[in-house]
Amino acid sequence: MAEFRLGDIIDDYCLKCRRLTNHAIVSLLNREPAKVRCRACYSDHDYRREEVPPSKKDLKKMALFKEVLATVDPAATSNEAADAPKPARKAKKPAQ
Repeated sequence: MAEFRLGDIIDDYCLKCRRLTNHAIVSLLNREPAKVRCRACYSDHDYRREEVPPSKKDLKKMALFKEVLATVDPAATSNEAADAPKPARKAKKPAQ
C-alpha cells in the first residue's frame, strides 16, 4: 500500500451525499488519513474507511434484540437441551 499524502484522492462514505464518493485528504495522523473533504459537496469529515454507518433503524433493532437476549436465561435453555431425549436412529438395512 502506498503512503498517503495531503491532497491524495481516496474513496470514502460521505454522510451529506449519502454515498461513496471521491475525497481529498485534508489531514494525516500517524501516516493515516484523519480528515477528508468530499469532492462532490466539499464537506469535511473524519475518514470513515469506506464504511457505511448503520441506519438508526438498524441500531434500534440491534438494541431491542440485545434486550430480548438479556431477558433469556441461558442456564435454563442449556439444561433443557441436555435433558431432552435424543431421537432414536433407524437401523440401516444391509446392502444386497
